[in-house]
Amino acid sequence: MKILTAALTAAALLTAAGCGGGSGSGSGSGDSGPIDLRMTIWSANAKHVALFDQIAAAYKKDHPEIGKITFESIPFDSYTTTLTTQIGGGNVPDLAWIFESNAPDFVSSGALEPIDKDADLLPSTTANWEKDGKLYAYPFSTSPLGVFVNTDLVKAAGRPAPAQQIASGTWTWEEAAKTAAAVQARGKGGVVVGDFDYKGWDTLNAIWAGWGARPWSEDGKTCQFDQPAMVDAMTFVHKLIFTDKGMPGPGVTKDFYAGDSAMVVTQISRAALLEKAKFQWDLVPLPKGPSGGYSVVGQAGIGVFKRGKHADAAKQFLAYFSNAENSAKLAQFFPPPRKSQLNSATLAKANPLLKPAQLDSVVVKGIENGTIKPSHTGYAEVQQTVRAALDPLWKPDADVKSVLSGVCSKINPLLAK
Repeated sequence: MKILTAALTAAALLTAAGCGGGSGSGSGSGDSGPIDLRMTIWSANAKHVALFDQIAAAYKKDHPEIGKITFESIPFDSYTTTLTTQIGGGNVPDLAWIFESNAPDFVSSGALEPIDKDADLLPSTTANWEKDGKLYAYPFSTSPLGVFVNTDLVKAAGRPAPAQQIASGTWTWEEAAKTAAAVQARGKGGVVVGDFDYKGWDTLNAIWAGWGARPWSEDGKTCQFDQPAMVDAMTFVHKLIFTDKGMPGPGVTKDFYAGDSAMVVTQISRAALLEKAKFQWDLVPLPKGPSGGYSVVGQAGIGVFKRGKHADAAKQFLAYFSNAENSAKLAQFFPPPRKSQLNSATLAKANPLLKPAQLDSVVVKGIENGTIKPSHTGYAEVQQTVRAALDPLWKPDADVKSVLSGVCSKINPLLAK
C-alpha cells in the first residue's frame, strides 16, 4: 500500500505550488459566511465526543466567526487509509488525529502546519512530531499500555492477583501466562492484546519489548524480526496461543469489558468501558520480561493540514483545544503531555474510576520511563507487508524462526528506501 505516502506527497506538492482549493492562510478572510472546521478522529465513544463538543461549544462563544466544529469519526481499523484517501481526493480535513506509527510520513511530507510549542510539554512526548526544531502536531494522547485485570476470574482460577505478584516481585510474563492459561481452561479468555485480532501485529510490541526486541533497527534501515530477542518473544506468544492456551486463538473473540477474559493489554482511555462492570477489576503495569521492567507508550497527535480550507483558524482552535485547562479535561481519557499535569493527583481528578496508585504506576511512571511504539516512513506499506508475512505464524505447527526470517526478506527492501 503506497496510498499514504502518495497522498501526503501530493498534498505537499500542492502546498508548495500554492494551487488547489483552500487558501494558504486558511484565515477564511475570503469567505462570505462563518468558518466551519472539521477534525477527523477514530473514536466513536459517546463520552469522548461529548467532551470534544463541550470544548468546541465553549470556543465558539468567544469566536463568533466560527460556525460549526465537526468531529468526524472514522473506524479505527481503516482510519489512516480513509484519511489519506480524503487528502488525495481533495477533501482535506482542517485537523486530524494521527497515529504515532504514521508520524514520520505526516511530519516529513510538508502537509502539516507548524504549531506553537508550549514549554510545559515534555520533550519525550514531542520528539515524534518535530522536524528542524518545529512542532507539527500536538501529542494530545501519550498513553502507556497497562493490563486491566478481572480479579474475580483470576481468583476463581486459583491464581494470585497481579497486584500480589507485583508486591512479591513475581509479576512476569511467565507468571501472567500461567494465570491466563488457568482462566482460559475454565472457559473464559486468558490474556487479550487490545486491537490485535491477528491483524494489528504492531500491538504485540506491548509483549516483545519485554524481551528487548524491536521490529527494525533504531535508524529504521534494517529488519530485526529475525534477531534472537524477537524470535524468543514471538515464540513465547505462539506458545501462549497454541500450547499454553492462554490467549484466544484466531477467529475467537473474548470481550474483557463484558467479563469474558482475565486480562486485556490496552490504554487507560478504555477504562470508561468499565464504569458499569459487574466484576472486580484492577489496573497494573505490564509484566516484567526477560530484559526486566519496561513500559510501552502509545501516542496520537493532532495536526493541522496546510491544504485545509481554514488552516489559521484550525491552528487557533487547536491552541485552545490543547491549552492547560482543556488538557486537564482531556486527561480523563487521554494522558496529557504536560509536565505540570503528569502526577497522580491531577490525573485522579479526571479519572475517578482509577486509583492514584494505579495512575502513578501505569501512567506517570510509564510516560517518564517508557518508549514510544515504533514508527517508520511508508508505514502503511510496511504494516501491510508485515501483516501478510506473519499470517503463517498463526498456525499450531508454525516454524517461528522461519516465518520471522521471511518477514525480513519482505520488508528489508522497504526499510532501505
